[in-house]
Amino acid sequence: MDNWKEIDINTDSLWIIGERDKSGKHSNVYHGNFIPQIPNQLIRRYTKENDVVLDVFMGSGTTLFECEKLNRQFIGFDINENIIKYVKGQMLDSKTAYQINECDVVNEQNFNTAMQTSLSNLQKKNVQFVIAHPPYMDIVKFTDKAEDLSLISDLTSFVNKFVQVMNNALCYLDNKKYFGIVIGDVYKNSEVIPLAFYVLDAIKRNFKVKLKGIIVKNIEGNRGKIGVNNIWKYRALKSDYFIFKHEYILVFKKES
Repeated sequence: MDNWKEIDINTDSLWIIGERDKSGKHSNVYHGNFIPQIPNQLIRRYTKENDVVLDVFMGSGTTLFECEKLNRQFIGFDINENIIKYVKGQMLDSKTAYQINECDVVNEQNFNTAMQTSLSNLQKKNVQFVIAHPPYMDIVKFTDKAEDLSLISDLTSFVNKFVQVMNNALCYLDNKKYFGIVIGDVYKNSEVIPLAFYVLDAIKRNFKVKLKGIIVKNIEGNRGKIGVNNIWKYRALKSDYFIFKHEYILVFKKES
């Protein structure tokens, strides 16, 4: 706080980001990977050096690479063995203390076994921040494994499974520490499904937490939404919907 005026940590509830950070080890090699600016902001805001960050949907390693840059330790989970191999390959020359687990994070027993081993290897008792960027139901299917949340098309089933994931993870989060959920809405059967709001409600009903922020993130450089020939705008005008350019970052503080 001594130099708070110079710190580039965004405290606004609207994040307009020009384009995805492609520096260092970051590359757009995986469907659904989120932009590095999000974990960078959250990690710098809510952790300090050598704290442990837990990412329950690691994907292509976005959070891990930010932990490496910011001198944080890391525990990650994913169900996709191919992307895990990719991430491990990216970390061969790293001096960062990290643990990566191939695991169904809904399965409490398997998750606990992996977490206890990871914490023991890092010589830690708990983690100091949790980040979750889950699949948005079945919009993008990541594997063909029955346990994969990206195969779930039913809203209630998805939310219930996600709550179990967070129950598993939050057991290892220090009290009075923070966690972030990065999630967007989906469009099904000609209707917007406000998935983020269903998840927010479920977290508030199932855990003793305080909601610290609902951040709306908009990335301007999303070519998939802009379209080379404005095809998305044409389709939206021809129909009756609006183009998704936003996601939500939900920040909570664990109270017990």
